[in-house]
Amino acid sequence: MANWYERSFGSDYMVVYRHRNWEQAAREVETMAGWLELAPGASVLDIGCGMGRHALALAQLGYKVTGIDLSESLLQKARECNEQGHIHSLIQGDMRELPFEDGSFDATVNLFTSFGYFEMEADNHRVIREIRRVLKPRGAFLIDFMNPSYVAANLVPHSERTDELTRLHIREQRAIADGWVVKQIHITPQEGTEASRNYVERVRLFPLPWFEQALREAGLELEHRYGDYEGRPYEEKSSPRMILKGRALS
Repeated sequence: MANWYERSFGSDYMVVYRHRNWEQAAREVETMAGWLELAPGASVLDIGCGMGRHALALAQLGYKVTGIDLSESLLQKARECNEQGHIHSLIQGDMRELPFEDGSFDATVNLFTSFGYFEMEADNHRVIREIRRVLKPRGAFLIDFMNPSYVAANLVPHSERTDELTRLHIREQRAIADGWVVKQIHITPQEGTEASRNYVERVRLFPLPWFEQALREAGLELEHRYGDYEGRPYEEKSSPRMILKGRALS
């Protein structure tokens, strides 16, 4: 049986997450790019680039951006949105084994909780080590992850809506179990003979100490911890995000 992340990130994903706003992504990226302190034209790898919202925004700021994602369906959408060729390259690949030479990039970004998918603890550590491997010495990294404490306190257990374009009914159920946040997604067509579909998304709720240790062991120096896209300091109980910025050790 395929892993959930091999099944869920397809055409239905683009319907479920249609509400994610490209203009909002551009504003978020502009702020986060400032934290990275990159020179004009710096090479940036977007790990888990999905439909390319953040990769395109970074490219439009003048960086040489490569996006990588496991989902060919999402990459196809990213290519459609990159018709003017701002993004340098969009590549299908696994974040646990990045298909790039050592020291290829001035910076890496991993945005909107594109981390913590893997059942085996070693695989999540492999992603951190791969980030270090492909960074140049003193290259910058940014990991934008959900704040586990905030998620636990504010999780919405149930929601449903109808997508205006496709008329698909989307029902989402959320729970925390054994250190994972688990979302069950049920998609039901309103008409025709199209079958209903069910998906599961599972993300490990890694706390800050886990990241601090994993980054340190991989040779990455954690410099700043932000709690939201406006750059407020990270607070364990109240911050909606846990955004980690740092550099590769020399």
